[in-house]
Amino acid sequence: MMYSYIKGKIEIVEPNKITIEANDIGYEIITPNPYTFSKGQTITIYVYQNVKEDSILLYGFKTIDEKKLFIKLLSVKGIGPKSALAILASGSVNDVIEAIETSNAPYLNKFPGIGPKASQQIILDLKGKIEFDSLVITVNSNIKEVEEALKSLGYKNKEITKIIPKLDSSKSTSELIKDALKLVLK
Repeated sequence: MMYSYIKGKIEIVEPNKITIEANDIGYEIITPNPYTFSKGQTITIYVYQNVKEDSILLYGFKTIDEKKLFIKLLSVKGIGPKSALAILASGSVNDVIEAIETSNAPYLNKFPGIGPKASQQIILDLKGKIEFDSLVITVNSNIKEVEEALKSLGYKNKEITKIIPKLDSSKSTSELIKDALKLVLK
């Protein structure tokens, strides 16, 4: 990677990108939510440089964690910059990682361009592999125990991922297992 971040003043805000001036050079940077930036604002934006044979593009993020998640998403088979940006534009870093860690495919399906196959691929490729020093992920341990209990009873991941989002994570593990079994048996 050539660039880590660019510090400068925002000169142009467009529907899918911003232009930031740093040292008398205007950098066009594609961002998940350009309208969260304001023209004239001086910022530090964390960038990822994507080099293809026909283009060199800069993708920019407000936080280092957004950039790291973007790079992780790009490592998933079938997920390109456009899909990764759509996920970051609509979901918070914490929510996306929690969905991956709890195998919540329906949450990932809600993003533009992410269907059931892509969401399962994201979970398969990234579950247990995302660790950011500055990010604390609060995946409910009761939910993890329910997943393990259902797996030990012979239920498949596909069945489990359908019901996990429907569970009330504030309940005790035993109550959650009962609720999960009711949902699975429907």
